[in-house]
Amino acid sequence: MSLIKEFWNSANVIEVDGKEPIQGQVNQLNVDVSPDILNSILELQDDANAPDSIQIMCTCGCLHRMKCTGDIFAGQINKAKLPLQYKFLHHVLIQCVSNSRAGYDMAGNDLVGLMVALVLNKPFSISKFIFANMKENLRRKGSRTSGNKFWMYSRFMQMIMNVQHTNLPKADNDILNMMLCKGFSSKRYIESDPPRKMFGALDNTEYVTPANDKWRHDDIQSDDEEPKLKKMMEDKFGRKKLDPSESDSDSDDESGDGGDTGAIGASAASTPGASSARGDEENSDSENNELEPGYEFYLDGHGVRKVRNVRQEEDADYVPSDTEAKRVKKKEVAAQRKRKI
Repeated sequence: MSLIKEFWNSANVIEVDGKEPIQGQVNQLNVDVSPDILNSILELQDDANAPDSIQIMCTCGCLHRMKCTGDIFAGQINKAKLPLQYKFLHHVLIQCVSNSRAGYDMAGNDLVGLMVALVLNKPFSISKFIFANMKENLRRKGSRTSGNKFWMYSRFMQMIMNVQHTNLPKADNDILNMMLCKGFSSKRYIESDPPRKMFGALDNTEYVTPANDKWRHDDIQSDDEEPKLKKMMEDKFGRKKLDPSESDSDSDDESGDGGDTGAIGASAASTPGASSARGDEENSDSENNELEPGYEFYLDGHGVRKVRNVRQEEDADYVPSDTEAKRVKKKEVAAQRKRKI
């Protein structure tokens, strides 16, 4: 483990031939990491042109098809909100490739996107995903992380070191112990009632991925999630002007079994206010959307851009914007200062 610590303490992003690999040192020897190196040594068999994110609407549609009971637009998913089989896949991905420093219940949109790619057999570069997390780890600073780099991907890094430096000396007592899931913990995982039917590549290894950013094929015969997704988006972010060709249907999907049996046109429209599959590459077009009369954008206490009703007089449910909240705060501070004088 001391070698992993030494690598991360010395690691930096460098520029070589127009690329930006990560380079650290162990025993004064350079250790290089790049998507190509990860793909080769970990034998991931990634396509060099494959993306490392999934479009957010496709992610939400697939989660809804899984019968996820959590808020699919929240930016992260708790594995407890998924049926048993998908919960297990979610748990394995968190354990193996998450960049989380603590906790094994929540996964952000980027990791959920990887799960969706595996379920729908969509092109996805796991090596690029891991490398992006490693670069993010190098940017950690401030009170939230104590300015420390997380010793992440210790097994992956040990494999890379073993390949690049075959005679690298190791201390006999330098051992990394892995904790196993105990029996009583595994018993807490209970199958959903009724049991969820698997779909996609989890049900059929020869599954052909849906075209574009769709989460199901057009020639199947089960319930259409798209109308309900649009209704959920309107309830969470506010209604935006629809294209005249779009229908106002609002069918429900409570009775669907999630199987590949229905026809739908699952469009991959951007989700207003939601983050993209990779947090630092947001592609949301919410800033350019016109809102219906009576609605406006505002920033909540966490700086997240949201939609609300325009303020009406005597409206007890009105949520003030940051600007108004700051004005109120300044008035309160000024009043307190006067009282002290």
